[in-house]
Parts: sequence; structure tokens; C-alpha cells
Amino acid sequence: MSVTEPVNVLVAVAWPYASGSRHIGHLAGAYLPADIFARQQRLVGNRVLMVSGSDVHGTPITVRAEAEGVSPQDIVDRYHSQILEQWDRLGMSWDLYTTTGTDNHARVTQDMFLAQLENGFIDRRVSEQFYDPEVERFLPDRYIEGECPHCGYGDARGDQCDNCGKTLDPIELIHPRSKLSGATPERRQTEHFYYRYSDFTDRLRSYLDSKTDWRPHVVNFAKGWLEDEGLQDRAITRDIDWGIDIPVDDLGPGKKIYVWYDAVIGYLSASKEWAAGDRNPSGDPQKWRDWWENRDSRHVYFIGKDNIPFHALFWPAQLMGAGDLHLPDSIPANQYVTFKGGKASASRGIGLTIADALEIFEPDALRFALAAALPEHADTEVSVEEIGRRINEELVATWGNLVNRVLSMVYKNCDGRIPGTSGHHTEDLELLATVDAAFDAGAAQFAQVELKAGLRTAMKAAQATNGYLNATEPWKLQKTDAERAAQVLHTALSAINGVRVLLAPYLPFTSERLDSVLGAPTGWRRDPLAAGTPIAKPTPLFAKVELEGAE
Repeated sequence: MSVTEPVNVLVAVAWPYASGSRHIGHLAGAYLPADIFARQQRLVGNRVLMVSGSDVHGTPITVRAEAEGVSPQDIVDRYHSQILEQWDRLGMSWDLYTTTGTDNHARVTQDMFLAQLENGFIDRRVSEQFYDPEVERFLPDRYIEGECPHCGYGDARGDQCDNCGKTLDPIELIHPRSKLSGATPERRQTEHFYYRYSDFTDRLRSYLDSKTDWRPHVVNFAKGWLEDEGLQDRAITRDIDWGIDIPVDDLGPGKKIYVWYDAVIGYLSASKEWAAGDRNPSGDPQKWRDWWENRDSRHVYFIGKDNIPFHALFWPAQLMGAGDLHLPDSIPANQYVTFKGGKASASRGIGLTIADALEIFEPDALRFALAAALPEHADTEVSVEEIGRRINEELVATWGNLVNRVLSMVYKNCDGRIPGTSGHHTEDLELLATVDAAFDAGAAQFAQVELKAGLRTAMKAAQATNGYLNATEPWKLQKTDAERAAQVLHTALSAINGVRVLLAPYLPFTSERLDSVLGAPTGWRRDPLAAGTPIAKPTPLFAKVELEGAE
């Protein structure tokens, strides 16, 4: 493999609302792919900063709080802690997972607002917004539902239609209704700050034209959205009491910065929070600049398909308006995970929650099965049965059994130590060449964020090792040529030592178990074995899944 200079890679991951349990559609859509990618980039030697956090200002939080008769902070505290616990169980390797409720995030958001205001990209306007006459208050976007003007879907939200993916203004909804009272809201005048997104239409068109390596559905969605609807100026404040304070008092009381302007700023604020905190090994609070003010850095955003307009259009426009900050280099947005034909949805209770999935499946096994079915280019149907089948027929049968039987033979026939070798036969060298070639193929696939393909490459190397064992039959050789049997086992274990690095981004827990036997990997490569290293009696890496009754 060629050696390249390390790159500063920002792995920016969608911010989930701290408003309810996350499901495996979320996990497969954005979070697992981000962690797999970040882990591989670290193995390659790149300087990775992986950040995200819980979005605590989203209107789903206030909607739920009002329904339960509690404060929004009560909802945030409940679900943020749940999300953190699940990330830990899944082995998510965050450099920082924070919230949009920190003083740091408020300060960074206000600083960006003031910079854009000074640069002439924010102005004040009077507009009509919906007001609920029964509860006597203006309604934020998600407090309104109605018929989508584009596709006719009857339960479109005031900010976006879940059916066609169009971003909406509540005023556009047909037959709108208040989620608070069910009343038909009235249009009333109110004054707000607007971001002049339309000023960036031409720059965004050129920006998207330069993204020739993006997934077609991502760049086509963004370009189509830009051409069909144009980039409209949008209000970035609301008549609400839950959110970030506006850093100027021109509008008077009762207004806050709105969530979908401030949430994307979390990628920058989290980077600054990391730099100023004890997770930054350099201790330099300006270290964030190595990613955000560095043209040679690479920013990769992991989101779901419904977030493409915000990350490919609105967020770049906000960055352009604030100054010379690094724009997204890649947005490998995944398509949807479906369950029994329906799009996974936390708000509608469709799909398996992460908590429920972790009660059924081991973390690495769940990661494997979802990685093998990532909806990278098309919607993917997932079920408990399909997850279990992949675990049993692919992970356990191909990889788990391979590791267990080779380690068991080494333990039994080589005095419990990694055997040495006096040389390799042609078939041995061919296997090792196959495994080594997988690193170059896998690196190219990861560079394109083709993570399913990267997993297939790793599993093909495992299959080649199984084929080598079946052809050489070391269990028979042990009876007639013990020296050759030891050579075969050394070769098989060397191959395993490579394959486990290829699989490490996908299977962090079981890969770490192998570190105690084979040593920690030194990079994205197959390291030589240390002959004579003692091996304890092995235990299986994975258990078969008993699926009866699991659904």
C-alpha cells in the first residue's frame, strides 16, 4: 500500500432529537455508517474528529413535553441519557457527543448570527404566521399539520413532508390544523429575522456542480430542489420560549432563534467544545481550526435522505455567509430503512428501537447485520428475521467459526502458542496476497464511503481463508506432517490477523478481544505474527441467534 500524508477528517453526524427512543432505522441511516467510517479512517492514520450531539431545541421535544405535562428539559434529560447509554453499548467512538443546550453552542450560534448580520445576509421582515386562537399563541412549524401542497399527503408537518421529502413553510399547508387544539390556525402578522438564502443560489449551484463524486441521489436531490423551488429566504427566529436567545433585542421579547438554523451549527460548536475540553490531547483550544479553516481537511456528513436540503443547501449557505469556513466535501446520505413496507419512524412507532434490538442481538452482531444492509443507494427492508439470518449464516458461519476453529487447532496442536514457520508454499502466499489486496480495495471503497462494499471485501477475504483451510486440511496433516500442519495454521492465523483489521471498523468489541491474542493493529494493514505468543483456550466470538418468538 502507498503511504500518504495524514488528513484532518471531520466526521459530522446528524443530531437526533432528544424527544424519544431512536430506532435501528436511525442507526443504519446515519450513526453506524459514521462510526464505521471514522474507525477505518483512524486505522489509515488520518486525524479524525467525529462529533454530534442531541438536538434539544427541536419542536418534537416541546410537543412531547406539552403532551406529557412536563418541561422540555425533563424530556431532554430523559432521552439524552438514554441515547448516550445506547451509543456506549454500540461502541460508538465519538470524539465528542454533546447537546445543543450548552452555553458553548449558544455562544457559537450567536457569533455566527452576528457575523452574518454584519455581512448583510440577515434582515428583519414582517410576515404572516399561523396563530392558534384557542390557546392564544403562535405555532412553530411542527405544531401544525396539514395536506402537503406537492404530493397531497394528509399528515405533512409544517416544516417538511415525510412522504415526498419537500421542505415546507407552514403557510403552504392545505387544510392546516393545530396540534395543540385541533383548531384551524389563523394567519397573523409577526416580525422575524430572515436569512437571505436566495443570495447564495448561484454559488450553491457552482458548489453542487463541482461534486462529481457524490452519490447520484444526493446531488440530484439537491440540484433538483434548487432548480424546482429555488432557494427561498427563511425566517430563522420564532415566537417561542424554548431555544437560543437572539443576540440583538430588535424584535422584543418572546422570540428565540429557531431550531433548524441553530442545529446544523452544532457541527462547528461541537468542534470548538472538543478543542476547549479535556478530550483534546493537544490542549490547544484553537485546534478546531485544523478542520474548519484548513482547505486540505475533509468534511464528511452522515445524515438521512430527508436531511439532504439542510446539509447540501442551507448549511453551506450559512457557512458562506459567516466567512471562510470549510464546506461539506461529501454527504453520503443514506436512503430509508423500511419495516414491513413502511418507512422507519420514531414519531409513528414504526420499526425496532435500538433498545429492543440490543435485547435480542449482541452489539457486534447487530452492527454487522445492519452494515450488510445499509440503505446506501436504495431503501432497504429490515426485519428481526433478516438480521438473525445474516448473523447466523454469514457472521457466525463465515467469520466466527473460522476464528474459533483455527485458534482451537493452534491451542491443541501447537502447545497453545502461535506457531512459527520455516517458509510458505505457493498456496500460502496466494492466500496472504489475497488478504493484503483486500486492504487496497477496502481503502478505495471507504474513500467513496461505500461501506457495504467494504464489508463484502472483508468477508471475501474470510471466505478465501476458509477455502484455504478446506483445501489444505491441517487437521489431517497433523497426523502425517506436523511441520506442514503448523505452517498451514501459521498462514491461516496470519490471514485472520489481516481480516480482523478489515472487520475492525464493523466489529469493534470482538476485534478488541482478538487484540489480546494477536496484538493491537498498527494500522490499516496485516501485521506479522509474533511466533511463540501464548494463546488461551478460545471461546466463540459470537453466539447463534435463536429467533423463535423474537419478533
